[in-house]
Amino acid sequence: MGNKLKAYIKGLRSFLESGQDIEDVEGFKRELIREIQFWQHERFVHLIVTFLFAIVTVAVLLVIVFKATIALFVLFIMLLVLLVPYIKHYFVLENGVQELYVIYEEVCRRFMDKSVPIASIPEQYGVKVGKIK
Repeated sequence: MGNKLKAYIKGLRSFLESGQDIEDVEGFKRELIREIQFWQHERFVHLIVTFLFAIVTVAVLLVIVFKATIALFVLFIMLLVLLVPYIKHYFVLENGVQELYVIYEEVCRRFMDKSVPIASIPEQYGVKVGKIK
């Protein structure tokens, strides 16, 4: 999923940087909003999974503090090994969605859409969203 999001953002960026005009701006924005909603849902699901994995990992660690056994230690290591990629993947999704917000605002700004308030544009407040690597 992370690679799909990165490829989608890269495609959007290259299209916007090419300077081509968009014939159906409203349709383009609707499609972009639909993609943003999809990725927001994906991000939310991964947040829940990551949070639950973290809770279980901490619970196992607390049990180890009171009753240390090899089986619990192995379980803790296994959970920790799974938790790290979950956290990494969640951050890829989070940063990707943030970048999609910026792209949407760039499209609105480029085509002078008055429905997006100027205050929602991050550069106005010095917010910089880094690109996904």
